[in-house]
Amino acid sequence: MPTWQLELIYLAPLVLIWLGWSLYRRRKSAKARAILEDNLQAGLAHPPSLHPLISPDLCLGCGACVIACPEKKILALIDGKAALVEPTSCVGHGACQAACPFDAIDLVFGTEERGVDIPPLTPEFETNVPGIFIAGELGGMGLVKNAIEQGRQAIGFAAQKIASLPAAPGHHDIAIVGSGPAGISAGLGAIERKLDYVLLDQSDLGGTVAQFPRGKMVMTSPAELPIIGTVKFGEVQKEELISFWQGVVEKTGLQIRTGVNVEAVRKTATGFRLETSKGDIEAKTVLLAIGRRGTPRTLDVPGEKLPKVVYRLIDPEQYVGAKVLVVGGGDSALEAAIQIAEQPDTKVTLSYRSDAFARARKKNRNRFIELIEKGVIEQRLKSQVAEIREDEVDLTTEDGLETIANDYVIICVGGILPTGFLRESGIEVETKYGTA
Repeated sequence: MPTWQLELIYLAPLVLIWLGWSLYRRRKSAKARAILEDNLQAGLAHPPSLHPLISPDLCLGCGACVIACPEKKILALIDGKAALVEPTSCVGHGACQAACPFDAIDLVFGTEERGVDIPPLTPEFETNVPGIFIAGELGGMGLVKNAIEQGRQAIGFAAQKIASLPAAPGHHDIAIVGSGPAGISAGLGAIERKLDYVLLDQSDLGGTVAQFPRGKMVMTSPAELPIIGTVKFGEVQKEELISFWQGVVEKTGLQIRTGVNVEAVRKTATGFRLETSKGDIEAKTVLLAIGRRGTPRTLDVPGEKLPKVVYRLIDPEQYVGAKVLVVGGGDSALEAAIQIAEQPDTKVTLSYRSDAFARARKKNRNRFIELIEKGVIEQRLKSQVAEIREDEVDLTTEDGLETIANDYVIICVGGILPTGFLRESGIEVETKYGTA
């Protein structure tokens, strides 16, 4: 047999494999590009905290970062280069940077178009105001593992400072604000060090995670928790993680005052005065372990303080057989309307002040339209809530005032960032535009 025929026999399978692989890569690239373009069209192009900035000149498309990302689907290869295709879902693991063999990834805050406010901290997690420390999401670290570690370290540095301070009768050694992973970790560290602490939260145990819808998956990694030891979690449901925190509280005796909103932190001659919704609290030092989402934005309309008004969807099943008004036009509003509409015998109306859902993902818009066409959801675009009553809601529309029957109202119009709170407390805030 001629040599060229033998070469052809051996080369043909390799060529077929190469063609198949190339076709697979092109399809994956096209899918990733479609996801990215959908997010860009919906205005979902700006990561909320720490995220990778990928240099196309240095990236050789090896895909190591894509594989390393614990959350998957956040990074993908487009035309042979790594890209952040789900920007708003990135929580700053940093595994992508560590995995890149070509140093093509920097971890940064903000983008060139939209800045992110970050308080500068010392290596000891102390702000420019001596005695006020920050740990967790507020400092740009949203991952559960990072928050736990920062809370553990921050309470250690705070304890060193407390030891050097003079006695202050009537003062706690430290006031910890926020009962998410960072706050819980810090609280356990305070118990371990026998500090006189007070742990406050405006909502419930669990911080930001407690506000997630039922069944939502949460990504974390093994972390070291004071008193408890190594916490070995990977991907867990919200309920499982909250249940774990509740077990930690019961086992350790950690004391948490929930339903306490800290309105201001004032520097005093002997430490700090925290002005709260339940009275003033005095402390030598303060650790802020609050989230970046801040407090829910309100509508400021009559009846908004009725018990039937909430600012997030927790469990769609609680609305079975109810008439529900959802207010807002982003992903959280559309997802809430969709999940409730999928429950038996519900009637869902969505009110949005604009005439289009420009800041929602395509898949949510498409599903929302399907349910409208089925008559399960009614939409009132270019409308605003005028008044909320026990069994009715007034909407201001283009055609005038409309009154609809109503059992519950879910307001999904974003939150008020804690930037103002920080600055009022004397804490400096820097705006990062795609920098570390």
